[in-house]
Amino acid sequence: MNYWLVKSEPEAYAWSQLVKDGVTAWTGVRNFAARNHLRAMKTCDRVFFYHSGEEKSAVGLARVVREFYPDPTATEGDWSAVDLAPEKALAKTVTLAAIKADKILKEMVLAKQSRLSVSPVTEAQVKRLLKLAETKI
Repeated sequence: MNYWLVKSEPEAYAWSQLVKDGVTAWTGVRNFAARNHLRAMKTCDRVFFYHSGEEKSAVGLARVVREFYPDPTATEGDWSAVDLAPEKALAKTVTLAAIKADKILKEMVLAKQSRLSVSPVTEAQVKRLLKLAETKI
């Protein structure tokens, strides 16, 4: 199993909306590196849901329920989407400031390439994020 992080501005699509919807197509990614990460996602991979914008914090844990397929919102180009379903809210959100201040988490792609909307998370980073979030999986 692999782990990922996806970012969304809460005004555009919030964690609470994913919980309400039960499943969503993760569409609209128009960055080649992020697209390649979507294409690497496998069913049952876990995904940290991160609110960007003002909030800047990891808020939930989702899972991939459908592997990549052509993004139906793309009018041109070779773009991909995956379907995500919520697993659980994090007991405690983990802010970007906490991530950047942590010796393990400061190496996350999120901390180094903050504009990338889909990124991998290592096993060590997963364990640390879950510890800070006071959440078990």
